[in-house]
Amino acid sequence: MKTLIEIHVLQNFAPSNLNRDDSGAPKDAFFGGTRRARISSQCLKRAVRGYFGQKKTDGFFSPEELAVRTKRVYQAIADSLKGKRDGAAAAAKAGIALSYVKLNAADAGKTEYLLFLGQREIKGLAEIINEFWEQIVPAKEETTDAGKKKDAAGGAPKEVQERIKAVFNGGKAVDVALFGRMLADMPEKNQNAACQVAHAISTHAVEREFDFYTAVDDLKPEDNAGADMMGTVEFNSACFYRYAVVDLATLLENLQDDRELSGKGLRAFLEGFVIAEPTGKQNSFAAHNPPEFVAISVRRNTAPRSLANAFEKSVYIRKGDSVTAKSAEELVKKAKALRDVFGGQEETFLLNLTEAKSDGMGIKVNSLPELLDKVCAAVKE
Repeated sequence: MKTLIEIHVLQNFAPSNLNRDDSGAPKDAFFGGTRRARISSQCLKRAVRGYFGQKKTDGFFSPEELAVRTKRVYQAIADSLKGKRDGAAAAAKAGIALSYVKLNAADAGKTEYLLFLGQREIKGLAEIINEFWEQIVPAKEETTDAGKKKDAAGGAPKEVQERIKAVFNGGKAVDVALFGRMLADMPEKNQNAACQVAHAISTHAVEREFDFYTAVDDLKPEDNAGADMMGTVEFNSACFYRYAVVDLATLLENLQDDRELSGKGLRAFLEGFVIAEPTGKQNSFAAHNPPEFVAISVRRNTAPRSLANAFEKSVYIRKGDSVTAKSAEELVKKAKALRDVFGGQEETFLLNLTEAKSDGMGIKVNSLPELLDKVCAAVKE
């Protein structure tokens, strides 16, 4: 039975610039014929991964249950062998070992592109390199019949090369399992993401605003007037609709059928999606505004169902009205309409701090922990 866990969030941010484009302006998009504020899915996923790091610090995750995205994997392997092998020699051996699977160094001891590897994978590579230290040697050049030179597969025995390839299985890393990865030179080791995250868009039309700022030299003589630096920063304020969906079967598969870890990863993802915030320009704006409407649905034998079209027609409010409450009303209305037409098995739990009525959409809860408890219990059933 296919099970999807979908999360819908309404979050109103005070003036801010949470996710910038190449010009430094807040990202935006046209939707329903009007310009909307936007936060990219990559930005939101990065915030959740940062939250996972916090959960690791708190002891919720062990270090081996998470991954790192890096070009400096040779140094990471050498660090795992600290106390067993010389650091520089271990990094060199790592470069040779990874070349067997076509992950070659570009320059300065780094891989050609970022690798998203579980800590178990890095540790596994280090153990193989330590075990077969003398047998891991540089590849030799072979000359073909046409006189062209090509690299041989490598000097290590085939068993060693197969062991190295086998390490790349995701390492039961929760973030790799959720967000997936692509290894361009090892497509058979790619991992399909269990989670899809939409770009967050504002429920209403927005216009960019500009903050003109000046700064004064603290040591300037008193008789010299004027600013010593000036500039502008673009910002906006918006109520965002945020959506993500997790395929439970894919999550279990990616975590090698570890149900306990899958449940832990799902709860941490849902919690992080609610709590974690983008960090862009927060030192300047401090827009720390928690969501005021969160609905999580456990849906079975059905297709994913974003509610973004609740805001195809941008929300318009009168003076004194709440844009978040009005957005919640439209969200509830769209959810009911789609459920009536398309049906499907569904359990929805919601946390609603707005004045909007949410009767009929799902079971109301009073806190985030209660919301997560009910969702996880429904998933287990």
